[in-house]
Amino acid sequence: DFFLEKDIATFFATDWEVHYNSARTGVRLIGPKPKWARSDGGEAGLHPSNLHDNAYAIGAVDFTGDMPVILGPDGPSLGGFVCPCVVVDAELWKLGQLRPGDKITFIPVDESWAANQSAALDDFIAGKISTLPSPQSAIFNLQSTILDSFGDGDDAVVLRRAGDRYFLIEFGPHHLDLKLRFKAHVVHEWLKEQAIAGITDLTPGIRSLQVHFDPALISRDALWATIQQGILALPPLEEIEVPTRIVHLPLSWDDPSTQEAIRRYMQSVRPDAPWCPSNLEFIRRINGLDAIDVVYQKFFSASYLVMGLGDVYLGAPVATPLDPRHRMVTTKYNPARTWTPENAVGIGGAYLCIYGMEGPGGYQFTGRTIPVWNRWRKTADFENPWLLRFFDQLRFYPVSADELVRLREDVPLGRHKLEIEEKVFRFAEYEAFLEANAEEIAAFRKTQQAAFLEERQRWEAAGISMDAHVEETPTSDEITIPDGCHTLDSPVSGSVWKVNATIGARVSSGQAVMILEAMKMEIPLETDSELEIVELLVTEGSSVKAGQALAVVRDSPVNQSHRDSATS
Repeated sequence: DFFLEKDIATFFATDWEVHYNSARTGVRLIGPKPKWARSDGGEAGLHPSNLHDNAYAIGAVDFTGDMPVILGPDGPSLGGFVCPCVVVDAELWKLGQLRPGDKITFIPVDESWAANQSAALDDFIAGKISTLPSPQSAIFNLQSTILDSFGDGDDAVVLRRAGDRYFLIEFGPHHLDLKLRFKAHVVHEWLKEQAIAGITDLTPGIRSLQVHFDPALISRDALWATIQQGILALPPLEEIEVPTRIVHLPLSWDDPSTQEAIRRYMQSVRPDAPWCPSNLEFIRRINGLDAIDVVYQKFFSASYLVMGLGDVYLGAPVATPLDPRHRMVTTKYNPARTWTPENAVGIGGAYLCIYGMEGPGGYQFTGRTIPVWNRWRKTADFENPWLLRFFDQLRFYPVSADELVRLREDVPLGRHKLEIEEKVFRFAEYEAFLEANAEEIAAFRKTQQAAFLEERQRWEAAGISMDAHVEETPTSDEITIPDGCHTLDSPVSGSVWKVNATIGARVSSGQAVMILEAMKMEIPLETDSELEIVELLVTEGSSVKAGQALAVVRDSPVNQSHRDSATS
């Protein structure tokens, strides 16, 4: 559905390099970009990697645009990017051994090999064996990603492979339809009632339900046979009613923290991205709206229905406006950001997300709100660590950046009570609303689609690529070092976040000449003596390799005399 056969062949044939921005959330990989089987993701976003959010397996290889990321144990529960494969459970330990610059390859195996490797891993840990089998010796033909399917149209059901301990159940066609989310909800609730031994976790997406299971307790085939019976016995969706809460949230529009995130992205990831320097202008343009004020009005007029939780970590919601006339569709960042401020609010595809914590991300920023995860306290609003529930409706109201700072402190402490209204959502009433406003909805979508195509044509005419530009940096071998000078070298592979010194400046011992960014950390390049900066070999935003010379320096006269004495 998403990749060409040659894309998959290339994926398995490539020696991928581990990117310096890797951590427990995910291991980014450097290598060839796919050709893709489609031109875009439609309502899910402009890039062909964009899809309607579904759950992620731990170990899934997640294509965030053209860059693959192996999702780690601290990664998101769900998101809107396509995942062509999953690292089997018994091989996940290897992710923790990877460092920037390492090379890795992927080898296809089947469930039988994964089960045998899991047993071998248990024996290894117990000390019964001294070595583990290598997947290099296991050669298998690629298996179908689709394990089963039945029905058609809105009643279609597809069972997708998702590694050796997960599978994904998809409902209906690849488009945004709340009916499909309610179908996933009914199956989710029914499965919870069944309390089937061997189910580890259930995670609904926009039009899907992921099942995480323990193959030692129940086989995938046996579990699927039971679930299939439940799906075929679903009640009419028109009868569905679910509790809903209208949760009123403050939002600082175009908050300074989101502006800072955009600046960082332009400096260290992609300076030429068409959604920079203003995500709001990009949202305006790609939706065919007359002014950013119209974006503002639509955003604050919308009621966003929470359709998923855990999107980009810690109770973060993925939500979409109930009224299709309020659905501003965007593409997601490609590549994704390496830093997003906690509780930034963004739009990706037709969906809104509140980021539960600092981390990477790809949604176009609108602003920032209060925490949706309370780490330490129970309050009137936080009965659980997470604030929101499935099918809540989010309505934002504008506050200043300074007011938001106060509210961000007060809400987790219970000093400010949010306005929350208890309601009931009736699917039949919603369908009647859509029918009554069908003409206006169709007109809005037509204008939006035209703007979407115009934006793509504008990129093509201007020669703007969806790909990031990778800056070439010099190596130490290309540098002429004057007599009496030496270099300051990078201790890690990463990028240059800040340069604090200028040519000719004297820096004291312990002073940071520049700050590097790697593995989601900021690493100061400090001196151990007083030096003079002779030449700076990199600029802010440059990519660097471990051991690469970053600056040419000369010892101060005092340090030089000490060095000469030591030499003599």
